[in-house]
This record gives sequence, C-alpha cells and structure tokens, in this order.
Amino acid sequence: MTYTDVLIIGSGVAALQLARLIRQEKNVRVLTKSNIKNANSYLAQGGIAAALSSEDHPEKHAADTLEAGRYQNEVSAVYQIIHEAPHLIQRLADEGCAFDRDGEKRLLLGLEGAHCEKRIIHGGGDATGKHMVDFLLSQLRSNVATEEDVFVYEILLDAKGQCIGVKGKAPDGSIHTYYADHIVLATGGCGQLYTYSSNAKTVTGDGIAMAYLAGAEIIDMEFIQFHPTLLYVNGETRGLISEAVRGEGGILINQYGHPIMAGVHPYKDLAPRHVVAQTIYDYLHNEDDVFLDISMIKDFEGRFPSISAMCKANGIQLEYGKIPVAPGSHFLMGGVKTDLAGRTSIPGLYVIGEAACTGLHGANRLASNSLLEGIYQGKALAEHINAQQRLQRDQQIVMNANFTTMSGLNLPDITQLQNSMMERVGIVRTKTLLEQQLSWIRQFDLEQKSFDSYSTKDITKAFMGILSGLITQSALERTESRGGHFRSDYPLEDDQAWLKKRILYQRKRGEQSEYTKIAVAT
Repeated sequence: MTYTDVLIIGSGVAALQLARLIRQEKNVRVLTKSNIKNANSYLAQGGIAAALSSEDHPEKHAADTLEAGRYQNEVSAVYQIIHEAPHLIQRLADEGCAFDRDGEKRLLLGLEGAHCEKRIIHGGGDATGKHMVDFLLSQLRSNVATEEDVFVYEILLDAKGQCIGVKGKAPDGSIHTYYADHIVLATGGCGQLYTYSSNAKTVTGDGIAMAYLAGAEIIDMEFIQFHPTLLYVNGETRGLISEAVRGEGGILINQYGHPIMAGVHPYKDLAPRHVVAQTIYDYLHNEDDVFLDISMIKDFEGRFPSISAMCKANGIQLEYGKIPVAPGSHFLMGGVKTDLAGRTSIPGLYVIGEAACTGLHGANRLASNSLLEGIYQGKALAEHINAQQRLQRDQQIVMNANFTTMSGLNLPDITQLQNSMMERVGIVRTKTLLEQQLSWIRQFDLEQKSFDSYSTKDITKAFMGILSGLITQSALERTESRGGHFRSDYPLEDDQAWLKKRILYQRKRGEQSEYTKIAVAT
C-alpha cells in the first residue's frame, strides 16, 4: 500500500502541468501504464492556440471555438479558457519552453483549419508536444515521484462514496493499492477503439471506463473527431500529417489532381476537421485515392522534419510532392463530466485533459485547443489542491462487493472491435449500423466483474468494450448531425431539438443494467 497527497494517473501535458505546480510540501506520485513519454501529448505535432498577435483577440478565438464546436460548447468554459490562453502561453515561453520564434525573437504564429487568424504556437516545427512534455518534465521537483508500467484499473471509494485510491497491476501481475487525498485521472481519450487512429497505442479509454464503473457522470461520447490527414500506406495509417501542413498551403487532391475541397466550404482545405474528414471519406469510399499536395511548400523537410522522416520511413518520395492520406480517429470531445478544475461528480476524484469533458470543445474540437485545455486544467486543479488542507477520510473501502469474479470471461477481440467501430460508428453513421454494433457489444461480459484475477490485456478489452458501448449508445440517441457526429440518415443539424440537449451516462455501483441514461439540458 502506498499513500501520497496527490496521485496522478497519466503523464501528458495536463498531468505534468499539475504535478509541477503542486506546492512542494505536498507529495505527488505520477503513475503511467507505459513509459512516461508514451502518450498522445508527446506525439502532438500541432501547436497550442492563443490570441497573441495585434490583429487577433480572444473574442475571435472564442468565436472560432464555438463555430467549430457547432455551439454544443459550454460557453462559460470557452470564454474562461480562451481569455486566459495568452497569459498561459506567454508564461510557459518566459519560463523556457522552447516554442518557435521569428527573427525578432517573437513567438512565431501559424494558421490551422477553422482559425480566422494566425494564432498557433509550435515547438520544433512539428514537434510541439515533445517540446512541451520535455519542458514540463524538466520542471518537476523533488516532491514528485514517477512510476512507470503500472496499469491502473479500479477506483476505490470509501463508505461515503468518496474516492480515496486506486488499484493497479505491475508487469508481473501483482496488485498494488495507492491511496491519496486527491486522485486525478489524466489518462487521455480512446482513439485506439478505431482501426485508423493517430493516437498512441496506450490510449484505450481506461480512465473514462474506470470513472464510469465507479459511478461518475459521462457525457458527449458521440462526438469523436476524425483527423482528416493520416499517412495512408498499403491500407494502413502510419502516423499524423499535421493540419499545419495545410496551414502552410498544402492542398487536398484526388488521384486525378482535382482539389477536393473546392466548393465544399469557404475555408476550403482549412475547413473544420469534420467537414474535411467527411469529404475525404466520401472520395475513399468511392475508390478515389486522396493526396496532400505539398509541392507549393518551400523547404518542406526543414519546416516539417518529423513528418518528413515519417514519410521517408514509409517509402514516400517527397520530391513528387504528394502524400497519400486518409482520416482516422484523433480526439474525443466527450468524456467524464468535469468543471474547469477537473472536479467530477465523485468527491475526491478529478479528471483533466482529454479524458475530461469541460465543454470547451463542444461537438468538434478547434485545432490546437487540446494542449491549451490541458495546460489550463493542470494549473486550475493545482490552485484548487494547493488551497486544501489535509483531508480526513473514512478508510472503510467499498471493494466491488456487488460483483462476482468468474472464469472464462467473454470479451471482444480487439481487432474485431476496432474494425466494427470504424465501419459502424465511424465517420458516417446510421441507425441500422449503430443498432448492429450495440447488439454485438452487449453479448460480452464487460461491467459485472471484479478484474483482480484478469490480465491487463483482458481488462483493456473490457474497458474498450465499455467505451464502445457508450459511444454507440450516444450516437444512436442523437438523431441529428453535429460536429464530429454525422448521421447520414439525419444529415442536418436540429437546433430546436438538440442544441442544448446532452446525453449523460452514470452507472451506479452494483447496478446490473447496461447503461443509465440521463438527458440533461445545459
């Protein structure tokens, strides 16, 4: 048994921002299921958005965020985070985070899709996440301990329903318990639920599944952002081609050289991601290959060194000026319902980063707002925790008393799950396909077991199945198209019926039903 003041599960920018800002007299432990740098944050090519230029203003940034999110956003969250963005980014830069600068040493600002002004700050051209994670790690003090290769799989509650700890498995299968005054999930989204994804292999929705099983409120799960441009070679996606490439002038074309975004949206290739992803999907569905034409970008290899290396490693000859692309799962707009400081419906449990749903992103995330949200939430939660006194907790633990452990757990095959999610709950959805997927998912044993005696591989299958069910059920409930959720049988937005309606799920511990749905108005 290990006790600490603050326990953080995950190691992305939200987690590390929180860890570095906790007062030094408080002990902090960071647990991660793999290597501490094996996370989506470290892979992030795109930048971080803030209205820093004289031509820009947070009001413009907020308007772009609301437009991209199709007004499903929590407006107060949008304005709070966006207005603080310039200060947050400038502070990181002043503290030494290696953002790119121009010849006059000012922060270099780029353009990305659905932004009306240049406001994207990058690090190392297309290695922003790496630069930010390396900086935040360098800032950790002696009160922060890190522990790798711990697969956290259960949230522990006391008799009053407060979160007091977690259980995790070591590589040898041994179970360890960790207790803390403040338990923070910063486990990321669930991109690996789909065949094609930009996400790290570790991003399987663990934190959201655990929070759901513990009874936390889960919201907006139907809104999945598919990044339009993943490198596509021999029927497989091999990595992300940053939206910044299109911001520098890259144009999407089909195999005959026709610009596919012409006439589709006023922003053309810089249209919101769901518009671009759906357009590419339509071409690929009709067996028409799609390429990103980079021939007009000067010194592409110097501007995008990481992307260039990835392309070359996969046999792409950049001198021809065309990169084959396809859309893939990229970001979850929904997640555990939280406030801006990460507080959930369970006392003592906090969720920050992509696993959380603050309402900033609405139905579709505006490019480069995710790193911003993580940095903001990490700071806000640190301020909250730093103001708290040592808590007195009831140490009587609720240990899944209503569950039984059974042998022969019936779980989905991961590849089959990924393929079925891509086909039925992917970029284009219909009632028939969603009902097929829900029926398929419900045949498995996902929620009614204690997982103590099962391998991390089997627990991962169960968690992925739970998330698949939540996404599919939410997509079935929303009978309109909005942002990252597109129903070809309901292709239009229905503001009157859905603008303020959100589907929230909450599971009561010990309850045997599949999902408890609560329709809420916000």
